[in-house]
Amino acid sequence: MNKPFSQACENNKGPILELLKAAFADSTRVLEIGSGTGQHAVYFAPRLPHLVWQTSDQVQYHEGICQWINEEPAANLRMPVTLKIGEQPLSAFEFDAVYSANTAHIMQPEEAKSMMQQISACLPAGGVFCQYGPFLHNGKFSSQSNEEFHHHLLSQGFGGYRDISELERWAPALQLKTMAPMPANNLLLIWQKAP
Repeated sequence: MNKPFSQACENNKGPILELLKAAFADSTRVLEIGSGTGQHAVYFAPRLPHLVWQTSDQVQYHEGICQWINEEPAANLRMPVTLKIGEQPLSAFEFDAVYSANTAHIMQPEEAKSMMQQISACLPAGGVFCQYGPFLHNGKFSSQSNEEFHHHLLSQGFGGYRDISELERWAPALQLKTMAPMPANNLLLIWQKAP
């Protein structure tokens, strides 16, 4: 079986890593929600050797993630645990930081709300959540292509883009520290729980 591959992961991993180096400087264990192909995990973990990078996803994605990890192992990179928001609670896992890329707009609104609420509740004081993807800001799309993709997602049964203000309401204990522009009209949102 060929490894799953995302060109978008290859395109954005460098710019994301530069921000993660600072955001996760004091973190010790990162839970990646929705590891997808596994490409981000195998790239970030060896370049952030001070922390443990825990992959997670729904069971059907584990084989692909494991293929990437087996081909590009790192001492601080962990095989995936099963996690589907709404089925496994985040309180079941140990972490002081969270990373998630391109998940909120795939999830149904109630799943995205649950993810934000659980991260807000479960992160320890001072913990960091780095969230990559496309978002609405003050009800506006950042590009025509993003608006078209949002409507395509809705037509396919996915939840579509979430507004940043919506995410803030769902995560009352988190402060949005940074909204960093990223490739392809995406953002990296860096949240921190109050110390």
